[in-house]
Amino acid sequence: MNKVYPDAQAALHDVFDGATILAGGFGLSGNPENCIRELARREVMGLTIVSNNCGTTDQGLGVLLAQGQVKKMVASYVGENKVFEKLFLSGELEVELCPQGTLAERLRAGGAGIEGFYTPTGYGTQVAEGKETREIGGKHCVPEHAIRGDFAIVKAWKGDRWGNLVFRKTSRNFNPLVAQAGKITVAEVEELVEVGELEPDQVHLPSIYVQRIFQGTDYRKPIEQRTTRKRS
Repeated sequence: MNKVYPDAQAALHDVFDGATILAGGFGLSGNPENCIRELARREVMGLTIVSNNCGTTDQGLGVLLAQGQVKKMVASYVGENKVFEKLFLSGELEVELCPQGTLAERLRAGGAGIEGFYTPTGYGTQVAEGKETREIGGKHCVPEHAIRGDFAIVKAWKGDRWGNLVFRKTSRNFNPLVAQAGKITVAEVEELVEVGELEPDQVHLPSIYVQRIFQGTDYRKPIEQRTTRKRS
């Protein structure tokens, strides 16, 4: 049950070209920074990445975009990345935009063993083009399929050697859902503790969903948009 790896390099040693990678984080909060840096160092190519967003021009998953490692991006928000815009408009990047709640539910379904579901979100828009529609409970709905990945990379505040994880505030968004939907889930944590040190009622994600864990280093925690006001 000891799932501990020494670092990101060891934990991601078998990520292959063309892999589908699910990445946790909300904006730049809760990004698996060590995992992203390792994927950039290894220069694995042709990746399909599923994440709420794709970082900024030079932070988060944007680093992988800038190096031309991403073939397809599935996300709900892409407005902070000029490289993303350039690659998409030039036809170099395949993009699947998905409403945020639908993306979260598709990941949840992937982890729960549910192959698909119907939702009213997107009915009557481009999202519904080419899809079957049904009226359910008086609402017109479109089908959505579950999302699963070859690898999931997530970042937690604390974790134990078995892989039980505790997230902190906004970083909890998407990280647990991503972890559940990955075939191999790699968790990096700020603090790695012994089994029994985490209060059971405080565990946000049980260890069954985590295959590998390591203690990260050099967390920069960048701010996506710094907003200040003049002193009065």
